[in-house]
Amino acid sequence: MSAIASRSVTTYEQFLHRKAQDDSFSGFDPIFLPDFLFEFQKALVGWSVRKGKAAIFADCGLGKTPIQLVWAQNIVEKTNANILIVTPLAVGYQTIREAEKFGIECKRSVDGKPTGKITVTNYERLQHFSSADFAGAVCDESSILKNFDGKRRAEITEFMRTMKYRLLCTATAAPNDYIELGTSSEALGNLGHMDMLTRFFRNEQNTISPRRQYAGLGRGDGMPKWRFKHHAQEPFWRWVCSWARALRRPSDLGFDDDGFVLPDLVERETVIDNTKPLPGELFVRPAVGLREQREEARLTLHERCELAAHKVDHQDPSVVWCHLNVEGDLLEQLIPDAVQVSGSNSDDEKEEALLGFSSGQIRVLIIKPKIGAFGLNWQHCAHMTFFPSHSYEQYYQGTRRCWRFGQTRPVVVDMISTGGDIDVLHNLKRKATQADQMFTTLVSYMSNELRIARTSEFSIQEEMPAWL
Repeated sequence: MSAIASRSVTTYEQFLHRKAQDDSFSGFDPIFLPDFLFEFQKALVGWSVRKGKAAIFADCGLGKTPIQLVWAQNIVEKTNANILIVTPLAVGYQTIREAEKFGIECKRSVDGKPTGKITVTNYERLQHFSSADFAGAVCDESSILKNFDGKRRAEITEFMRTMKYRLLCTATAAPNDYIELGTSSEALGNLGHMDMLTRFFRNEQNTISPRRQYAGLGRGDGMPKWRFKHHAQEPFWRWVCSWARALRRPSDLGFDDDGFVLPDLVERETVIDNTKPLPGELFVRPAVGLREQREEARLTLHERCELAAHKVDHQDPSVVWCHLNVEGDLLEQLIPDAVQVSGSNSDDEKEEALLGFSSGQIRVLIIKPKIGAFGLNWQHCAHMTFFPSHSYEQYYQGTRRCWRFGQTRPVVVDMISTGGDIDVLHNLKRKATQADQMFTTLVSYMSNELRIARTSEFSIQEEMPAWL
């Protein structure tokens, strides 16, 4: 028999079944709800296990790590299959410590091989793993999916595509725009990103493409601006609630907030006046536009870094957030006992420094938000300095490393900006308002979800024409 003839035959019905996306509950009733979970955490675990493929958009400090571990343990006990938890750098060690504390077996792998029923790795090493080795996966800090053109998003979505059990967890599901929720939906096997856009939204070019081929039309960044179709806003949020749960505090799910009340967040803004004219100009004027803002940041480099170093306490732990290598290098010179984590460090070096700060061995950490602003618990620290940027997610996540449930002291954030940063600060406030509105809307619709299912079930018997 030839090699082709010996292959198993796939019927058209089986082919359609593999392609179908069903938004129904595909999981099972939870069989492991330990007492170390709070009641609201048990409710989230129960819902997500029954769902099978779900997203939990919970604020920082609400216990997404134990929720992930218990969710994974339920799958293990039900199926005896392997589960992979994927985290940002250094968060894997934190997850393993939490697992040991709660008595759940969980081990780390860096070479692509499962190390037990529950394996933990970081996103940078996902390429070494095969999805065939796992029945389910957890994406910690899943906001990494939001870039619909990103290589990492495509890699994660493809890795999870055939898995029966999937869980996404993040506090910033869509920090910039509601349409970013489509990438989470696609990763869970619900509506694809483009399917979501065409169902609920339309853009100012009246096209269906979100890509940059429309540069120069409408928005300055070349991206079409999407808005809700007429009367589509309520169905959209009800649909999101069919596969996601969102909460900023336990009371959003009807539980008591006792033990989950944050201390004060003190944001102190200091504005540095630029005394040097922009290149090619005779007089100093406020920076306008992204290019001039970057040039002003370069001209005020020393003033900003010296002020940030001055703000750092000489005894207490502190995080100094920066965006440029030259900022980090200068800050390291100005703060004698500080340790810098930069992009030139290896993943192991980055993890060692992040763990050193988490354990108290490093007092002052200099780091970029894109490297260390996600997933880590730094409640031992109550001070940070920040150079503002247009990324609300970076500011929110960076601040929330310290200002999170479990923090006992007021957290002080020293915002150091220049006169040209006024638009940046206004943009951050706008995005903060939008993110708050998203959470509020999701919470209000969680009890009235709308399911959009794709199935291959047909209830009407076909009728053949008489002439056949």
